[in-house]
Amino acid sequence: MTEDQIREFIQSSIDENRVMLFMKGTPHEPACGFSARTAAALNSLGVKYAALDILPDPRIRAELSQVSGWPTIPQLFVDQELVGGCDIVTEMYESGELAELLGVDQPDGSEEAEAPPPAAPQQAPLGLENRLS
Repeated sequence: MTEDQIREFIQSSIDENRVMLFMKGTPHEPACGFSARTAAALNSLGVKYAALDILPDPRIRAELSQVSGWPTIPQLFVDQELVGGCDIVTEMYESGELAELLGVDQPDGSEEAEAPPPAAPQQAPLGLENRLS
């Protein structure tokens, strides 16, 4: 695939999935702590999301940064807008802002909750076929 095709694939993934996570590894097998923590926050909220592993081809990360203007991984998009990376997602989770953005209830009924530790997903995310490898 060319860089343009990779960029188009990334953009269509963002456009076609309300909640889209670009991460190192997969939600079931994250390859870094930041990706694991971000996926754990989404999993604990029980939202369906698509995830794409950026590791199989270094061009994926480069083109993703071109699309988003954000240099680090993971990157979470909601409604075609970049939310941010692990630190931002964790802060939003803890304040209840992430649950509000996603239209779900914060776990335990509390307004402020501590972000969950990385763990196995409680609800299987939507899988994106990695057509780039």
